[in-house]
Amino acid sequence: MYEVVIVGGSYAGLSAALQLARARRRVLVVDAGVRRNRFASHAHGFLSRDGIAPGELARLGKEQLLAYPTVTWRDGRVGRIARRADDTLEVDGEHALRVILATGVRDDLPAIPGLAERWGDSVFHCPYCHGYELDRGAVGVLGTHPMAEHPALLLVDWGGPVTYLAHGHAIADDARAHLLRRGVAIEAARIADVRDRATVVLDDGRQLAFAGLLAVTQTHPSSPVAAELGCAIATGPTGGTYIQTDAMKQTTVPNVFAAGDAAMMMASIPLAVADGVMAGASAHRSLVMAR
Repeated sequence: MYEVVIVGGSYAGLSAALQLARARRRVLVVDAGVRRNRFASHAHGFLSRDGIAPGELARLGKEQLLAYPTVTWRDGRVGRIARRADDTLEVDGEHALRVILATGVRDDLPAIPGLAERWGDSVFHCPYCHGYELDRGAVGVLGTHPMAEHPALLLVDWGGPVTYLAHGHAIADDARAHLLRRGVAIEAARIADVRDRATVVLDDGRQLAFAGLLAVTQTHPSSPVAAELGCAIATGPTGGTYIQTDAMKQTTVPNVFAAGDAAMMMASIPLAVADGVMAGASAHRSLVMAR
């Protein structure tokens, strides 16, 4: 029997496991090896590791974690988690006192041809993660969701010029005025496709070349196990979903915690790491207080 099973071995899962390993608890990490940022060549904004390749960061984290003798690592996906009569959990046949869900998320991109092939390279979702590397080049913000107006306002500090590509959608008068005050150009025409590095082809045939494009995505937990277990699922501002937790990262199911992108409205490596720390420490405290 494991004291804690962690579903997902990316940044939040690794961070949660590290807290528990240092408390000498028996931990199993089950990881499918599919990180959300696997398409990006570099990760930014993480203190002391700015510019590191995301895969290298995950590799270092795993290497350091497995130096602790109470940690077991298993490659693969978790198919089923079930509650037992005593409120402990069964994870694909393994008995666990606690479970931490750190499954990560999948991104549902706007349905624009050519966008998915450039995701994580010249198409990104976070100015703080990738904006600086645009080197103040021209930036296009895909207005496929009303929430895209917000990063368009922010990106003026990283790019120049910034164009809000409304994709045929109406813009409220106050939002339009704010965009124009910040110096954001507005293009009303619909987008036909994306070509080359970040060239937007409009329905009328015009082509607008950019250094990069920002797209607002809808994210959803990459595994259905939380919903199947009965954890409450919340809806975020972009229409995506995430696992609902309290401030201590406890879900609505007893002894099940959640951390990282799958349990937050905002997503980045530093936030996921911090969220994992909280989940790992909270799971440990719950084990202590239960005795």
